[in-house]
Amino acid sequence: MSTQTITPVEISKPELIQEGTLFRVLTAVSFCHLLNDMVQSLVPSMYPILKTNFHLDFTRIGLITLTYQIIASLLQPVIGYFTDRRPMPYSLPVGMAFTLTGLLLLAVAPTFALLLIAASLIGVGSAVFHPESSRVARLASGGQHGMAQSYFQLGGNTGSAIGPLLAALIVLPRGQIGAAWFSLAALLGILVLIGVGHWYKARLLHLQSRPAKHDEASLTLPRKKIALAIAVLMALIFSKYFYLASFSSYYTFYLISKFGLSVQSSQLYLFVFFGAVAAGTLVGGPVGDRVGRKLVIWVSILGVLPFTMLLPYVDLFWTALLSVIIGFVIASAFSAILVYAQDLIPGRVGMISGLFFGFAFGMGGIGAAVLGRLADATSIIFVYKVCAYLPALGLLTGLLPALHHDAKQKQPA
Repeated sequence: MSTQTITPVEISKPELIQEGTLFRVLTAVSFCHLLNDMVQSLVPSMYPILKTNFHLDFTRIGLITLTYQIIASLLQPVIGYFTDRRPMPYSLPVGMAFTLTGLLLLAVAPTFALLLIAASLIGVGSAVFHPESSRVARLASGGQHGMAQSYFQLGGNTGSAIGPLLAALIVLPRGQIGAAWFSLAALLGILVLIGVGHWYKARLLHLQSRPAKHDEASLTLPRKKIALAIAVLMALIFSKYFYLASFSSYYTFYLISKFGLSVQSSQLYLFVFFGAVAAGTLVGGPVGDRVGRKLVIWVSILGVLPFTMLLPYVDLFWTALLSVIIGFVIASAFSAILVYAQDLIPGRVGMISGLFFGFAFGMGGIGAAVLGRLADATSIIFVYKVCAYLPALGLLTGLLPALHHDAKQKQPA
């Protein structure tokens, strides 16, 4: 992706305020999602360094993850609710500025307490970025909501994939201070998001001139069914992100412990896993647009169960292969889940996006802390044996109502 795909001048032109899918805008927010999540993934990628420098156990490592993910989890639905009522187009570069500040502090923090503050600032940046950028993606979707969310998510998962790789190449050889190099990525994100803010502001003015539209799905389902569906979707998010926490925070330690890999080699395996996650993300949304989101949710959560059950008992080759399958399949769920939820409660895109991104962050953070504690009490290998059963919660998908327009979306955003 190139930053030349969007500039403040280009996206503010009136002729680009149109009903068709605006790939320049989607590319911009997806690229910034890449930068945001690349910086975010840098934190767990630095755990081997921080563990040595600060003499941390797994419980304190989990606490770092818990800090930035819980802050993001609590703030995202609040920010989404607020911006549903009062959109703030230029909040996006402000959020990236918080990320930049946290990143610089992470590079020079001399104490564990300052590490937690740095993680908190990165969490605030993500809390501002995700609800508003998800709204921008929907506004620029041209009605292909699943495709737009997958394209947006692709950026984030690609960033999560290349973060560990860049950490292995840049940070690990230089130590903690090497994280400061990633401030250039945050600065670039600020510049691109200023341009997105120009388009976002113009788009909102354009939509204010149009009559309000109502989503029929919201009129055919009683509130109890909507509440049940949201609860089921959150249970599925719990399953997905609690399991993914075992990879994002502890996969390198698992490989080092079980197979004796070096830190650099283990980071490459983590990169391969996150690459599979990125590929699966790209597939889930468009397929959901065509065949229905409920089917995608079924396959992506419950369908991964046989592979997670096998993973703790195989050799290195099969561990790598199964991790690719697991990453690809389970990643296809989030776009389908998010758009399904947005369709359930139209007009609350920011709140729903914030709620689900926030809950995902929270489950990732709590998962990292709980699994770190479990690893200290037992072993890192035992953690993967326990987590293998989490995708069985995919059975709850059967409780989701079938939306009459759960096939390809044709209405404009």
